[in-house]
Amino acid sequence: MRQILDTQSSLERSDLRPVLHVITDETTQSSYTHATLARLVSANGADFVQYREKRHFDTRTLCRNAATIMEICAQSEHSQLVVNDRVDVAYAIGAQAIHLGRQDLKISVARRILGPDALIGGTSNSLDEATKLSNEPVDYLGVGPIFGTVSKENPAPQLGLARLARICSDSPHPVIAIGNIRIENVPDVIEAGATGIAVLSAIASSDDPGRATFEFVKALEEC
Repeated sequence: MRQILDTQSSLERSDLRPVLHVITDETTQSSYTHATLARLVSANGADFVQYREKRHFDTRTLCRNAATIMEICAQSEHSQLVVNDRVDVAYAIGAQAIHLGRQDLKISVARRILGPDALIGGTSNSLDEATKLSNEPVDYLGVGPIFGTVSKENPAPQLGLARLARICSDSPHPVIAIGNIRIENVPDVIEAGATGIAVLSAIASSDDPGRATFEFVKALEEC
């Protein structure tokens, strides 16, 4: 995953397994806070902890939560915070990674704000969208939903493995696959060409998020 991790010298792990993004969320489950999830998944091998907050909280609360997760990640050996959607929050707390959805701030503007060394991910739900992002200043594409999703209302259509493989083949950017990814389909996703996976429900909504993270890491190591 050299194209992603070259921007983060402390995380240059491209000679190892595919990477794991774990997305924190408090709306799909009520057992764990963002911070608790961050501690559990960072302690069990998550490369990136993506702070996702879709509720309409004030900016101070978002910054406080994101800063807490960033501190937790800093205490781990390999995890890094990725702020979902909010470039202002990432900038305010000094975070160096952001993931932008299709309706978020333009990628080119985010790059100007966060600088050349920031890790910026874009979102693609189709081959056409991936093509449009080919010349954007992104470090990776979040592509999905591969197998559907249970964490979004009115989700984009399921892509499937064949279209994932086409996007991975055609895109100049590394691809992080997302969308109802389970342990059993990790090998198929990586075989299709994905550089890594992003997981929400299978970890955050599990009985043991730490153990679930460990199992995903193990599955990726075997790919």
